[in-house]
Amino acid sequence: MVKHISSILTGLVAVSHFGFLVLEMFFWDHPVGRRIFAMTPEMSAQSATLAANQGLYNGFLAVGLLWALWADRREVKLFILGCVVAAGVFGAMTVKLSILFIQAMPALLAIAAVIMATRERAESA
Repeated sequence: MVKHISSILTGLVAVSHFGFLVLEMFFWDHPVGRRIFAMTPEMSAQSATLAANQGLYNGFLAVGLLWALWADRREVKLFILGCVVAAGVFGAMTVKLSILFIQAMPALLAIAAVIMATRERAESA
């Protein structure tokens, strides 16, 4: 049961990072992106290339998590989820506190579930 929950949580983190990819690569300099990030048209136009780069990195995180789920690689899940937590904490400290809850917290919950699933499997063996 816990393994299924850990997979669902990890999958949700992956899906959210695909969402970040789309938002940052394709909607940054668009009314939707400007509204979400509270930017002027000038600000979004000036930072669009940086945002696209950031979106690409979010895509790499998402693909890595999906690969880890598909291959059932616990260590890869933990590594990439740890990277997501680190990025979320850094974003919360440097950009906006809400990033801690939007990005870091779901990944931290997924890490806890992956660890619990490993312990559950070890105890049942």
